[in-house]
Amino acid sequence: MKTILRFIFFVISVLILVNCARTGRPEGGPKDENAPLFVTANPPYKTINFDDKEIKLNFNEFIKLKNINKQLIVSPPLKNPLLISPQGSASKSLTLKILDTLKDNNTYIINFGNAIEDNNEGNSLESFKYVFSTGTYIDSLSISGEIKDAYLNKSPKSTNILLYKIDSSFNDSIIYKKKPNYVTSTLDSSSFNFTNLKEGKYLITALKEVTNDYLFNSKEDKIGFSTDTIVLPKDSILKNPIVLFKEIQPYKFKRAKEISKGKIAFGYVGQTKDLQIKIISKVPENFKNISKFEINKDTLNYWFTPFETDSLNFIVTNQKIIDTITVKLRKKKIDSLIFNSSIKRTIHFRDTFFIKANNPIVKIDTSKIKLTDKDTTAVFYSSYISKKENKIAILFNKKPQQKYSLKIQPEAFFDLFNQKNDTLAYNFNSKETEDYGRITIKIENQTSQNLIIELLEGKDKNNLVERRLISKSQEIRFDFLEPKTYFVRAIIDTNKNNRWDTGNYLLKQQPEKVIYFDEELKLRANYYLDGNIFIIDSLY
Repeated sequence: MKTILRFIFFVISVLILVNCARTGRPEGGPKDENAPLFVTANPPYKTINFDDKEIKLNFNEFIKLKNINKQLIVSPPLKNPLLISPQGSASKSLTLKILDTLKDNNTYIINFGNAIEDNNEGNSLESFKYVFSTGTYIDSLSISGEIKDAYLNKSPKSTNILLYKIDSSFNDSIIYKKKPNYVTSTLDSSSFNFTNLKEGKYLITALKEVTNDYLFNSKEDKIGFSTDTIVLPKDSILKNPIVLFKEIQPYKFKRAKEISKGKIAFGYVGQTKDLQIKIISKVPENFKNISKFEINKDTLNYWFTPFETDSLNFIVTNQKIIDTITVKLRKKKIDSLIFNSSIKRTIHFRDTFFIKANNPIVKIDTSKIKLTDKDTTAVFYSSYISKKENKIAILFNKKPQQKYSLKIQPEAFFDLFNQKNDTLAYNFNSKETEDYGRITIKIENQTSQNLIIELLEGKDKNNLVERRLISKSQEIRFDFLEPKTYFVRAIIDTNKNNRWDTGNYLLKQQPEKVIYFDEELKLRANYYLDGNIFIIDSLY
């Protein structure tokens, strides 16, 4: 019995000691909201004539590293990354090992961003940096600014900002093959700030990179640049934001691939101006083909009436670029003909009823198509086959609060392979005119440029409702709009080609300016929203 009591007493004593030894704040105590503090460093902060290979940073409490690979920026950039320890556990110190040979007479900044946190509460030591110089003094000049996306209405984050010193070795292609003299990052904002810079002239660029190697890859990265040379110490604050854009790549044919029997996809990259496909294989007299670009993809789909052969030869041309292609044919089955409608239940007055197909439609028999209203009265319609997409438009005069029934009998539609539709039936209705509203805006064009005015809706202001092209100040009316919140976007169409054009770094061409107006156009049903004025002047 005494042995059992002694054992119970021992267990209770151990539990008390373990609970007493636990770290952390007591229940009900105040939450620690203080960030850890940097205490000392060896070598000390802002050491000159630096020639060490190891740095030790000490803090006032246990810290841990979070997203160190994304947050850490070393400027000027190193060829080999720093070795930082510990990374998987908490510690009151960090050890940094330098594997590179440092440049002479340079001020180095090791910026941890917000990667250093206290171990318990995750409070960040924001924008912490360690500075030293391999020369006899610490450089002290700075430059700050903002970035923005050329087309999207959102702030680009985690973007690298690069400075290249303009000297006898500088040329425009340096951004493709040589790392910059200085680098910083916007991290979680659209602002940037360089510190500890030398006096001189610089090129400043911004890169939204896929691979953080500080080299511009035009196929993957977005770039922005200032057309003006940065002169320090004069240009300490950039007046205008750096605008990020994606360059259009030069055209290059990629490959041709058989997708199904009678369908080949021709893939390419870059801009096409007159892409054409010509078959040079011997084909039957009744051979037919149709080609259409795939929406939002760098692909030209080519349908053809199949015949017995193992391969086909083509010439693919885009202006002066010519490629000769052989495509092996192995597929045994033609895609069955499938239809979908663009309207499900409600057709709005701004809508067009489309019947979408997966194969090209080549013939319509309108005698087998009947559109009726709720009284089963025939409704006059017209139809056409889209040249750009595999779809058929059914056009008719829509009336308020009406129910429609579209009946399509078998063999109304024929595709390239002479496949026919089965019975198709679509029922949909329209709303009252009072369910919609109208927006009238006045555009004051104080520029000498053509403008593209776009009405948008949606949280990110990127859902296009309607586009208008204007060359002078005028009033624009948008009818039959659903009750939603709308916004206005204006594009200054500098080259007057009726579309937005991106930039090009080597040509020193900035993207065309896109203006998002902050005014919310909140539209109610059966309401005319008038009186909004949008001024577009040279300040943009």
